[in-house]
Amino acid sequence: MKRLNRFLSVVPLDIASLVGHRRLLWRLVKRDVMGRYRGSALGLTWSLATPLVMLGIYTFVFSVVFEMRWGTGTNRFQYATTLFAGLIVFNLFSESLNRAPSLILEQPAYVKKVVFPLEILPVMAVGTALFHALASLAVWFIFYGAAYRTIPWTALFLPLIWVPYLLLIMGFSWFLASLGVFLRDISHLITSVTAALLFICPVFYPLSLVPKAYRPWLYLNPVTTAVEETRRVLLQGNFPRWDVLGFGWILAVVAAGLGLAWFHKTRKGFADVL
Repeated sequence: MKRLNRFLSVVPLDIASLVGHRRLLWRLVKRDVMGRYRGSALGLTWSLATPLVMLGIYTFVFSVVFEMRWGTGTNRFQYATTLFAGLIVFNLFSESLNRAPSLILEQPAYVKKVVFPLEILPVMAVGTALFHALASLAVWFIFYGAAYRTIPWTALFLPLIWVPYLLLIMGFSWFLASLGVFLRDISHLITSVTAALLFICPVFYPLSLVPKAYRPWLYLNPVTTAVEETRRVLLQGNFPRWDVLGFGWILAVVAAGLGLAWFHKTRKGFADVL
């Protein structure tokens, strides 16, 4: 217990560092986002054009060609909007985690700078993924509003679902960013794991289709709860499940604290490895 307390004692200091370097973090996220579209004719417009094209494809293929419906729904747009909402949540997770193991390896110059707060690099990657998620969400709102002429007011609860989800992702990202320095193969492993998690998460299918005996196993996937709760407030017009949300906040804070503490303790060995 004493070791754990000492291990976690660095967390408040690193949180203060993150807050103190918020302007630097903002500049890094902005540079990271702009760097992806630098040299392209449309620039940042691609951040909206890409999800718009994908949503159009999902609507045509699943709703028109295959005539798939979500649950007992009859609206041809229901499957596409439900699927896309789940994919937005999952892509936020997968984009962040797939980048995490290589973040420190790609910035060796920062490791040698004693004053540079390395812990903001994983947060930068999550911030970039969040930008793309918000762009996709904007497209979703436009499409959903045009198709249904209304948007459930319960969408206002979405931040209560996404904030702990982002904390959980940052916890994983800090851990993987550190681990990726010492184990180079972890990057390939995480890519395979996130690809597998997509299919053991109710993104392409409703959770009600999964036999009851197997549903608890799907909740071991950290994305499942975020996907289900996001759909509750965006599509079903229901309140979040407060008990699930409360447990999610506790789990997210613990995961973020442990991930940040782990990163702080292991960063001393980064320079030796690089």
